[in-house]
Amino acid sequence: MKRLELYALPEHSGQRIDVFVSESCTELTRNAVQRLCGEEQVLVEGKPVSKNFRLQGGERVEVFLPDAQPQELLPNDIPLNIVYEDPHLLVINKPRGLVVHPAPGHHGDTLVNALLHHCGEDLRKVGDPERPGIVHRLDKMTSGLLVVAKTREAYEGLSRMIQDYAVSRVYEAVVHGGIREDEGTIDAPIGRHPKDRKKMWVTPDGREAVTHFRVLARYQKFTHLELKLETGRTHQIRVHMAYRGNPVAGDQVYGPRKGVAWLEGQCLHARTLKFTHPITGERLELTSELPPYFLQFLNRLQSL
Repeated sequence: MKRLELYALPEHSGQRIDVFVSESCTELTRNAVQRLCGEEQVLVEGKPVSKNFRLQGGERVEVFLPDAQPQELLPNDIPLNIVYEDPHLLVINKPRGLVVHPAPGHHGDTLVNALLHHCGEDLRKVGDPERPGIVHRLDKMTSGLLVVAKTREAYEGLSRMIQDYAVSRVYEAVVHGGIREDEGTIDAPIGRHPKDRKKMWVTPDGREAVTHFRVLARYQKFTHLELKLETGRTHQIRVHMAYRGNPVAGDQVYGPRKGVAWLEGQCLHARTLKFTHPITGERLELTSELPPYFLQFLNRLQSL
C-alpha cells in the first residue's frame, strides 16, 4: 500500500478534505478520494475522517492508496485533431481535459490510448513502453500543440531537441491581475514542493526555469499574455505566473481558491511549435487557433 503525506496550509481552512486531497494529488478524482474516506484510508492527524470533514489549516493529512494493479495499455478510438503527420512524427492539437498518458484514474481514455489506435502496434516500440511516442507533455487542463514520435529515430532526435531547448514553444494565457510592463522575463528556479508532492514551487534549490512574456491585452482584473518557454519545467508557466502574483485564470492548483465562476478549467493554450524535423531536417512551424473556451473567456472579459 502506498502512503501519501500532505500538509494543509492556513489558506486551506474551511476546505473539505475530499477537495483538498483531489486538488493536491491531481491523479486522484474527488470521487476516488471520497471512496478512500469511506474505507478509512484518509487520516487527519492520525484519525480517519469522513468525506465532508473540513480542515482548519495546519493539519497533517495521510492518504493510503492500494497497490496499483498492472493495466494493459489498449488502443482506444478517441478522435484526434492532427495538424501535421508524416511517417516519423505527428503533431496533435490536444483539447483541454484530455490526459496525455495513463495514470491512476486514467487508463483507457488518454492520448496514448488514442495514438495506439491511430498509429498501430509499432508505436509500442517507441520510447517509454508506458507512454510510447511521448517526448513532452501538456497538463490535462492545458490545450494546444504537442509533438509525438512515431519511430525510434524520431523519438531520440526529438528527445535531444527537447533536452537542449531546441523546440520553440509559445503559449497564450489569461492571468489574474494587471501587469504594468509590456514584456518581461521570469528567471526563477523551480523544484518539487516540500509538502505537496504533486505541486511545484519557486525555490533556490530548484532547476533553472526561464519564461518570457508579452502583454497582448489588458482587461479589468485580468491580462492576456503571450508566453515563451526558454526551459521546460513541470507546470512552469503556472508556477512562474503564480510566483509573480498573476496566476493563470482557472488554475485550481496555483490560483485563488475561489477561481473564476464562469471559467471551467485553466485558460492556457500551447499555440505555436517550431522545430527542425529530426529526420528530414525541414524547419516546421505549426500554429493552433485559440479554442472556443479561450475565445469565450476573452469575449466575456471584453464585455465587463
